Amino acid sequence: MSDQTQDEIRFRTSLLEENEGPAINPTDNRTMGEIIAARFSRRGFLKGSLAVSAIAATVSPLALMSADEARAGEGGSAFVFDEVEAGIDDKHHVAAGYDADVLLRWGDPLFADAPDFDPAKQTAEAQARQFGYNNDFVGYIPLEGSAEHGLLVVNHEYTNPHLMFPGIVKVVEKDGKKALEQAPLTKEQVDIEMAAHGGTIVEIRKDGGKWQVVRDGKLNRRVTANTEMALSGPVAGHDRVKTNADPSGTKVLGTINNCAGGVTPWGTYVMAEENIHGYFSGALPEGNKEAENYKRLGIPEGSYEWGAHYDRFDLAKEPNEPNRFGWIVEVDVTDPNSTPKKRTALGRFKHEGAESIVAKDGRVVFYLGDDERFDYVYKFVTAGKFDPANPAANKDLLDEGTLHVAKFAEDGGVEWLPIVFGQGPLTAENGFNSQADVLIETRRAADLLGATKMDRPEDIQPNGVNGKVYVMLTNNTKRKDDQIDAANPRAKNAFGHMIEIAEEGGDFAATKGKWEVLLKCGDPSVADVGASFSTATTANGWFGMPDNCAVDSAGRLWVATDGNNAKETGRTDGLWAVDTEGSARATSKLFFRVPVGAELCGPQFAPDDKTAFVAVQHPGDGGTDWEPFGRPSYYEDLSTRWPDFKPDMPVRPSVVAITKQDGGKIGV
Repeated sequence: MSDQTQDEIRFRTSLLEENEGPAINPTDNRTMGEIIAARFSRRGFLKGSLAVSAIAATVSPLALMSADEARAGEGGSAFVFDEVEAGIDDKHHVAAGYDADVLLRWGDPLFADAPDFDPAKQTAEAQARQFGYNNDFVGYIPLEGSAEHGLLVVNHEYTNPHLMFPGIVKVVEKDGKKALEQAPLTKEQVDIEMAAHGGTIVEIRKDGGKWQVVRDGKLNRRVTANTEMALSGPVAGHDRVKTNADPSGTKVLGTINNCAGGVTPWGTYVMAEENIHGYFSGALPEGNKEAENYKRLGIPEGSYEWGAHYDRFDLAKEPNEPNRFGWIVEVDVTDPNSTPKKRTALGRFKHEGAESIVAKDGRVVFYLGDDERFDYVYKFVTAGKFDPANPAANKDLLDEGTLHVAKFAEDGGVEWLPIVFGQGPLTAENGFNSQADVLIETRRAADLLGATKMDRPEDIQPNGVNGKVYVMLTNNTKRKDDQIDAANPRAKNAFGHMIEIAEEGGDFAATKGKWEVLLKCGDPSVADVGASFSTATTANGWFGMPDNCAVDSAGRLWVATDGNNAKETGRTDGLWAVDTEGSARATSKLFFRVPVGAELCGPQFAPDDKTAFVAVQHPGDGGTDWEPFGRPSYYEDLSTRWPDFKPDMPVRPSVVAITKQDGGKIGV
């Protein structure tokens, strides 16, 4: 097995989730890198050596000043804990004085009558009543206002069959060398995959300082790729979403690739459909009008084998089916029999996250990322106002409102451009005949409006304490060499950066604001990388590839990462505490790290900040770059057997509950 290489096998790995496909934005819209370069060039920051220029170009003047203050100051950080040592092994690690307890694992039963997990005898029927695979977004909805009794809501983004199913990967001879070959999935295995997608709603309770699942909770529910859903809002009933199975264009089976998400102020669960392109295969009928629409989303990619067993995932048989995915889904958690609704007013693209906040006038603002290299940052502002005293009045707030896309300017301004049929270029002359057309082709509408091309916008978190908005930009390895300059020194940017937005007048519903680069990520000890962490950040504290994030009740920012590995960083992914205010601004500290091959998702804090829930996704994936293992990892030969560490148990994506051993608040 020692002569196997990563190139000799094509598993469905985290590469699909990380969206390593070709950049598919065809426009000449300006990139964020170009705008950063122009902005800081105009402001006269491009002086001195490459390293100094890189820092000056990628972090705000306040952060530059703060770095020097933090180096000399003491006690400036909002976070108090002993930092975890960065590295790679087969276990998880948390800061001293904390417990990190596995709360939910793939396959754990969620109902009193659900079967126990048996990896050798998996069925779709069992999986539909067990915790799903690859947990991503984690939300907490209090029951009766309690910080110790509530509903945990969790997205299940995608599946890794080579880690899930025994016997599908074989060692074969290929050109005189040993190689690995993955067998096609059976219909039964595809059915299990479909049941493992979607989301989980489960009652949890803190008992004796430890969280427990309430298996007989009346509100417990699984949402899967086969759950009946309704299309609501402007697209419902449109010809472009009608299919043979649904001639009304109002009913959809299931939700897929649910990455980050959110919880609304009125207590519903919203799921973001992200990389939908991988689920579709086949070819559109000749001359079909959806060809350019699908090309802009990379459809079909055919990473999944669902189209071989179900007509709705075969473009030749159901050419409109992809238009029924790529939306924000809202779930009423108070009724386990309710029909989830795909809220089409929030647009269709590769959604990452749907975090919300109530604006000054009572309208609700949702921030949305489109996770693709060179795609855009959005926000949606409801037409109606949130009424905390009348839950029924909030029921369909997400069906009416205005979707906007961000255009960042060199002078540090950001403008939110409305994506509204009939305004500007969004007219019949450009192929839009209604708001439904605009929303089905949100990306093309944003292209025409001149939105700024970003480096994989993922989670976007509004902060109600300091009034800022934090945008996670994971990376952009497609940036070309001829785009390098002193202000944007990294071609093939592997490490990403974070932008901070201050909306005009402190109003999250405003159509204008100001922006700064809070952090440019990567190893600050390597000058050519151009990272801009505070000089108080230790060798353990820096990170790359910011992805999910959370703001706790004190307004402190926590950042989860996706893509740190042995080859590029010498560390696994994890959860970092990032100072955004005062003398410690741009200082980062490592709080929790995941086992080899995993990504850290979530995170979510209980309302009292005494628990941090985090999701450990695709543990054990990869393996080639970790020297102690040094080969691809699959069911029979795993780089880790986290979290059970039993020879008869595979690696299992899980949600972990982190608590302080003295019962206090996290990071204090």
